[in-house]
Amino acid sequence: MAKEQKTQLEVLNALDVAKTQWYHFTAIVIAGMGFFTDAYDLFCISLVTKLLGRIYYHVDGSPKPGSLPPNISAAVNGVALFGTLAGQLFFGWLGDKLGRKRVYGMTLGIMVVASIASGLSFGHTPGTVMGTLCFFRFWLGFGIGGDYPLSATIMSEYSNKKTRGAFIAAVFAMQGFGILSGGVFAIIISSVFKSVYKAPPYEVDALGSTVPQADYVWRIILMFGAIPAALTFYSRSKMPETARYTALVAKDAKRAAADMSKVLQVEIEAEPEKVETVREESRNSFGLFSMQFVRRHGAHLFGTASTWFLLDIAFYSQNLFQKDVFSAIGWIPKAATMNALDEVFWISRAQTLIALCSTVPGYWFTVAFIDRIGRFWIQLVGFFMMTVFMFGLAIPYHHWTQPENRIGFVVLYALTFFFANFGPNSTTFVVPAEIFPARLRSTCHGISAAAGKAGAIIGAFGFLYLAQDKDKKKADPGYPAGIGVKNALIVLGFVNLLGMFCTLLVPESKGKSLEEMSGENEEETA
Repeated sequence: MAKEQKTQLEVLNALDVAKTQWYHFTAIVIAGMGFFTDAYDLFCISLVTKLLGRIYYHVDGSPKPGSLPPNISAAVNGVALFGTLAGQLFFGWLGDKLGRKRVYGMTLGIMVVASIASGLSFGHTPGTVMGTLCFFRFWLGFGIGGDYPLSATIMSEYSNKKTRGAFIAAVFAMQGFGILSGGVFAIIISSVFKSVYKAPPYEVDALGSTVPQADYVWRIILMFGAIPAALTFYSRSKMPETARYTALVAKDAKRAAADMSKVLQVEIEAEPEKVETVREESRNSFGLFSMQFVRRHGAHLFGTASTWFLLDIAFYSQNLFQKDVFSAIGWIPKAATMNALDEVFWISRAQTLIALCSTVPGYWFTVAFIDRIGRFWIQLVGFFMMTVFMFGLAIPYHHWTQPENRIGFVVLYALTFFFANFGPNSTTFVVPAEIFPARLRSTCHGISAAAGKAGAIIGAFGFLYLAQDKDKKKADPGYPAGIGVKNALIVLGFVNLLGMFCTLLVPESKGKSLEEMSGENEEETA
């Protein structure tokens, strides 16, 4: 059987060939501010976990400041990732059932409420404070999870085929500004509190090094994430449903044409008879769990899910615990030589510098080149370079721990982040929004993203234990002996190498319409 391209619906063709217009940038900002908030909320917790340990788990007479017990640290750092995974699956499915627009506002509402509630406490004991924090960060993650499939799907369905990759990548690139803003805001808050509430280093006065007002610092940092989300709530409610959902899933050709006529400011014919033809074709009605889906898209879904899974093992283990890596090489002063607010400042400074020098530029390099180089090559080369730099950090690890070589370590570490973002961290978000049928697009993106968060959970939790010193006496209090930072980096290098091979399962979608990629615009001829 041969396959031929059918005549495209006029409303979808108009979107595919539309020149870049103001509504494209409006959609990028509206969707992108959600991702700005997502990144801020997910990664700001790593800035305050040391502070939480000092405040709530201080041990009198200890030579080191208090730190979160292993199980508490794992829960605080990882619970939002579990919520995100659940949200990606649930809202991904719901976005295909109820429509992208109807579900889009729900996720933002959850994020606003949960961000504010994360800074509240029901009680004063460590258990109640951490319990409250974990409860609301789970629901924060749940809302964040919904933003992944919905933002990607909405942007892909609004875009033209020439610059679609750049538009979707630009939405995701706002994540870089979210991470950067988290670091900058934490620097500002910690600096203000430091100037007002003076405190000696821990080694001088263990109890006095953590002023009571430090308890407000972590709460303010976590709650600030509600502001950018709330600012875009009204704009999201006014966005029209995407034409592809309205025409191909809801089968309402007149409404799709009317909505896009307003957006594009051109007259578009409704063509209800073509929509009816699409409705009657069985090849456009198979479900996610059918053999027809497995034959047409099974390898693609495995490719998008596995590459995102492997990427996030490496990405989140670095991002959530980069403060531990920097401490190990001496880029952040020893904890005992700082007071609690100093430690927040130095950790935030390190994250901000990495975001400024590598994370943010990497995202925007993808935006600039994704529709020229293509998704496949950016992802393949990105995984390859991450592998090279990870091994470059790991194999001569002792060399990098010497004081005179610390800058070299930071450069290689920054390059790893650069090629993660000018590479698979961006493309794994873009591709699942382009290659699946409209009626399953949000669901499949949600599944791929959830696989990524499963990898993030492994990276976040695994690195907590793997990176501990081989000598249990040198490990953090409460942790068993691990394999050390060097061997943990070697493991992550092999993870990146496997991601490079799984990329071979992912098709190139550069310059093609969504219907061409998904097969919705094909008919079989003898």
